[in-house]
Parts: sequence; structure tokens; C-alpha cells
Amino acid sequence: MSDVQLSLLNDFQRGFPLTSAPFDVLAGQLGLDAEAVLDTLRRLRQEGVISRVGAVFRPNRIGVSTLAALVVPGERLAEVARMVSAHPEVNHNYEREHRFNLWFVATAANPAHLERVLRDVEQQTGLPVMRLPMVQDYHIDLGFDLRRTVAVTQRGRQKSAPRQPLELDGLDYALIEAIQDGLPLVARPYAAVAAAIGASEAEVLDRMERLLDHDIIKRLGIIVRHHELGFRANAMVVWDVPDDRVDEFGRCIGASGLVNLCYQRPRRLPEWRYNLFCMIHGKDRDAVLAHHAHLRDACGLADFSCEVLFSRQRFKQTGARYVEAAPAKEAA
Repeated sequence: MSDVQLSLLNDFQRGFPLTSAPFDVLAGQLGLDAEAVLDTLRRLRQEGVISRVGAVFRPNRIGVSTLAALVVPGERLAEVARMVSAHPEVNHNYEREHRFNLWFVATAANPAHLERVLRDVEQQTGLPVMRLPMVQDYHIDLGFDLRRTVAVTQRGRQKSAPRQPLELDGLDYALIEAIQDGLPLVARPYAAVAAAIGASEAEVLDRMERLLDHDIIKRLGIIVRHHELGFRANAMVVWDVPDDRVDEFGRCIGASGLVNLCYQRPRRLPEWRYNLFCMIHGKDRDAVLAHHAHLRDACGLADFSCEVLFSRQRFKQTGARYVEAAPAKEAA
């Protein structure tokens, strides 16, 4: 990978410009012309190095999602994984080193739809699905510092908490549907989105700024695929900590800069005792284990039960889909 490509992928994973010609801004910082930037991004997307250029939405601010797990007999793993991945609502599906060996994330527009998907999986596979919806997030950001051996999180802009929740209208949902698979890689992407949903470019820019300010869009930028960029080891690390201290430990892990995800999820006793989860990505297994050890010591977690579930196979990794169909635009 060239230095220019590395800078493009590393430096623009967040803070993507909300302006009519955003690729001109990137080009100016890289010393290129906008068409060269667009050509590079199109090629990297085709090669699978990037997933898209666009928004990462905060979980459960639009639609609902859950982490789920199955205990699959080894001889059925490929078959069951195919069944799970066939659902469009499933955006991640991994084999991990554990008795619960198949882990997936499902996202849907509402709880009833999500539950239908999980029941369909149970019916198709004949296996019970362990549901682990997020209770509290402490850090969610799948951005990667590509110049490091471990995927250290890059901090985005700090947002002040809005005074009241944002009420989304029909145009907001139409916009979300239009961008959930990424912005079009054209010179004026926001104008193209506006034309698709019957709005003006100024309306689209204003709505996206508002979604960012209210933390509904968590990050706007280049969404890279970590495995293709050399981060071939990843582990979901889970702890069993006292419920009255989970916030304390979660905030410590989330603030460390060493994890991409940190969240509380419910226990499912007696099968699952763990209530604090984080994800560590690294270029090799030893790097991930070293950062796990650092977190354990730095956050005072050495005395609590813990398991490290390394990924073995990636069956599916796509962006989540939050909106099934855009509601009609409301009259002004």
C-alpha cells in the first residue's frame, strides 16, 4: 500500500467533510485531485479493503440490534453458518473459540422484526439462540490506527449532549435508508443522495449534521475492513464483574484506547455468566493477548473471571441495515 493510500485510509475514518464537494477537501490534504481520490476509493471498495464511505450509526438509536450466539456441533458449523448469514438482518457472523462457537449480530427496524429473525434461525437450525442485547455502551468505534500493531482507537470530536432526544421525521428516515449502505462515490455525493430522496443538498447536509450532533451517526468517514488491512487477530473478551461495578470497569476499558468496542450485556445463567464485553483487534494473537493483559492490570480486573474468545472464521461482515423502506417525506 502506498503512503498516499495509507494516509487516505488512516486519516479519514472520521470527520468526513459535510460540504458539497467533500472529496475535493480530501484531495487538497493529500496533494491529489478529487478524481484520483475517488478512483482510489472505488478500487479499494472493489478489492474489499473498505466496506463503504459513510455513516456508522449508534446501536439502538435507530432500529434495534442484538448480539447472539449458538452452540453448533462441529460437523454442522458450515451449514448453520450459511443459514444464519442468509438473513439480510445479520451483518456479522463469526466462529469463535468457545463452546458457544457461532456469534452473530442481527439488526432490524423494530423489536418484533428482530425477534422474528431470531426465531427463524432457531427453527431453521434446530438450535436455541442465546440473545445478548446491549444494556450499556462504554465505547463503540470500529476505527483503526493502521500504523499500529494493535487497532488503537482514534478519538473523534466530542459532542455535547442534546437537551432532548431528536424526533426523526419521514425525511430523516428516507435519508438514513439512502446512506446506510454508504455514500455514492461521486464528486457531489450529498447532492446525489438529495436527488434520490426528493430533497435539496442543503437539507441533506443539515440533516446529517443534526444526526451527528445528536450522536445518532456515531462516525462519518471511510469504513475499513480490518482483516484485509492486516488486523487478522481479534478477540471478544468477556468478564464476570459485580453488577454494581460494571460501569466503573466499563468506563476504564472504554477510555483505554485499546479496544474498539466495550459494552455491558445481560448474563444468561446458568449458560453464560459474563456481563462486560470488549473487542480487541491486532495483527497477531500475541498483540491481542498483550493488550488484554494490560487492560486487566490497568483497570483492576485481575480478580474477576474472564474468557478470551478469538475469532476463527469470518462468515459474514457487512454494514447493518436499519431501515427497511423510507417513509414518505412529510409535507413542509
